[in-house]
Amino acid sequence: MANVEQVEPKKGPSLVIQLAMLLAMTGAAIGMGWMSGGYLKAAGGPVPVPVAPENEGSTGKAAGAEGHGTEAGPALVALPPITTNLAAPSEIWLRLEASVVYDAPQPSAMTEEIHQDLLALVRTMKLHQIEGASGYQHLKADLEERAAIRSGGHAKQILIRTLLLE
Repeated sequence: MANVEQVEPKKGPSLVIQLAMLLAMTGAAIGMGWMSGGYLKAAGGPVPVPVAPENEGSTGKAAGAEGHGTEAGPALVALPPITTNLAAPSEIWLRLEASVVYDAPQPSAMTEEIHQDLLALVRTMKLHQIEGASGYQHLKADLEERAAIRSGGHAKQILIRTLLLE
């Protein structure tokens, strides 16, 4: 005679235990989210930037007009747009609109020299040099270095308004 054994399927945890575990995990997730939010809120948000003097109504030009002998402050000068093709691949065109921040007002001839120097620099660039965030940072650093050299240190920063590759 054949001995037939019946194998009973294994039973998993009961439905009550599964619901209890689900509620416990949900409660833990809510608690961790609550604690993380409280921690981030307590760490402080962005620090407010003080209002610039020119936005408070007192500008250097008005003070100079009154005869108080103030020094000229930084000057922002927009460069003409630079449109040229890259060195490689030569079918890629670049349009760059930028401004120069000087430590004091400078003659327009200096701005034109900076513009021509930046145009010459951009024409030598290859596409892989300006790809991605680090490429953009390197491009900006190169532009600022060339402007500072050309201006004798008067150009403090280059602000890139538009950089378009086509």
